[in-house]
Amino acid sequence: MSKQLNRKWWKEGIVYQIYPRSFNDTNGDGIGDLRGIIEKLDYIKSLGVDIVWLNPVYQSPNDDNGYDISDYRKIMSNFGTMTEFDELLKGMHNRGLKLIMDLVVNHSSDEHEWFKQSRSSRDNEYRGYYHWWPAEKGKPNKRWSYFDVDSDAWKYDYKTDAYYLHYFSVKQPDLNWEYSKVRQEIYNMMRFWFDKGVDGFRMDVISFLSKDTKFPELPEKYQGDFITYYAEGENIHKYLNEMNLEVLSKYDVMTVGEAPGVTIDNALKFVDEDRKELDMFFHFDLMSLDRKEGEVFMMRKDRWQLSEFRDIFSKWDAVFAEKGWGSLFLGNHDFPRAVSRWGNDRPEHWKNSATMLHTFLLTMRGTPYIYFGDEIGMTNIRFNSITDYRDINTLNKYESLKNEGKDFNEFLENEKEAARDNARTPMQWDDSSHAGFTSGNPWIKVNSNHLMRVSVKAQENDDYSVLNYFRKMARIRKDNMALIYGDYLSIDKDNPQVYAYLRTLENDRLLVLLNFSEHTSDFTIPQEINYNRAALVISNSSILNDKTYKEFSLKPYQATVYRLE
Repeated sequence: MSKQLNRKWWKEGIVYQIYPRSFNDTNGDGIGDLRGIIEKLDYIKSLGVDIVWLNPVYQSPNDDNGYDISDYRKIMSNFGTMTEFDELLKGMHNRGLKLIMDLVVNHSSDEHEWFKQSRSSRDNEYRGYYHWWPAEKGKPNKRWSYFDVDSDAWKYDYKTDAYYLHYFSVKQPDLNWEYSKVRQEIYNMMRFWFDKGVDGFRMDVISFLSKDTKFPELPEKYQGDFITYYAEGENIHKYLNEMNLEVLSKYDVMTVGEAPGVTIDNALKFVDEDRKELDMFFHFDLMSLDRKEGEVFMMRKDRWQLSEFRDIFSKWDAVFAEKGWGSLFLGNHDFPRAVSRWGNDRPEHWKNSATMLHTFLLTMRGTPYIYFGDEIGMTNIRFNSITDYRDINTLNKYESLKNEGKDFNEFLENEKEAARDNARTPMQWDDSSHAGFTSGNPWIKVNSNHLMRVSVKAQENDDYSVLNYFRKMARIRKDNMALIYGDYLSIDKDNPQVYAYLRTLENDRLLVLLNFSEHTSDFTIPQEINYNRAALVISNSSILNDKTYKEFSLKPYQATVYRLE
């Protein structure tokens, strides 16, 4: 069986993502730190997770909260020291936890020494580390930027009378992967962390590395879609294969790429084991589901439908049915809280919808990623004022609207559901001041619902809490290989309220029923699925009716898992 399943630790593990700035502050400066994570290692272990993904802790001026790195081999002073990092890594390994870090190499900070040298003169030895366009050739063809006030990815730099490329902030110039010296610098840096014992990397916007350095106009076939264009650079697979050959293959590590623009059609080019590139990646079909078409950060007016949600997961599961491996996530540091987005965070439905989403995440095929705080059902904070926001994306978009003289009230209402800061508020440990996150003033406000039931303290000793339900589901996943490696079959694909599916491995069959609505829903198992009885494995609410083993009644947001016998 082991050979047939091609078992890997990163397939069987559950990943817990920590945003260090918001996790636990031990020195009272209002910013989470490495010591704070060290303090909570036993808690992390208690969740039943196996792998910790740590958002960037490298030296950075924090234009984009650490995704603008000024030294890849140093720890940001706000977070601590390299000695503390080594202690953290050792503490994780001693508890059987693995650590993966962020690899941010599409761009660096403009305060990185490479860029300081590169912008100093046109003949500097580091000039080729970044993408420059001499002004005497005229302004280069349009490239779109995520975080630029004008959405312009070219920034004029007067010192050498040239433009540099930045797909993100003006303080995040894009590295020139077409220059072999850049690639070797990055591979050496990766070896530095692997030699320390780090267990892998989550690779930031890894699909954007390859550029056409002639910078032609955007081809008509993309119809203005820069993101897909960015992901289809002609050398992307050459670079990933080279990285695998020279670095990744030398260590027992895992890789997961953030891959905006990568579609179902070219997915296996990145993760087919025979190609020796990545282990898995994050696609963005789900993250785009509730967004306005063509607008990365604007919510659509109509509500997403369960049929759309189900189709996304079913189609992507089919991609990896025979080759490759998928990832599963409902949110992260770049998106709103999962229960507020895919569930229902109103008091009467919050608990059931949070635990329903846990059930879904931990019963699908692929490696599940749980974002810190989701295990206790943390919700969107929904700031009322622009002064409460800290994220460059929200602030720059606000400035852009202001410069255009537009009404930004609609935008602020949009941000209550869409803003990245919804996911970045501090971890809610207890009902004390600032939720036990800090003794000082937190870098961003704490959600006031920590005073109620959305905290670790309020849920720790409650057997029926969101937190302890997550722990139970984590154990169930580990105890049932069918939930990890089993085939997936969607049932009653047109049901507007219930998402039902089978996970099957040889003779072991598990039936998952998820009511994605605020109404009681009846569900009947199709006749073609043969079994004698359904034995309950877990439910997030009391059972209304399953006496016939064929017909089920599900309460609002109820989740049930049965073993078919």
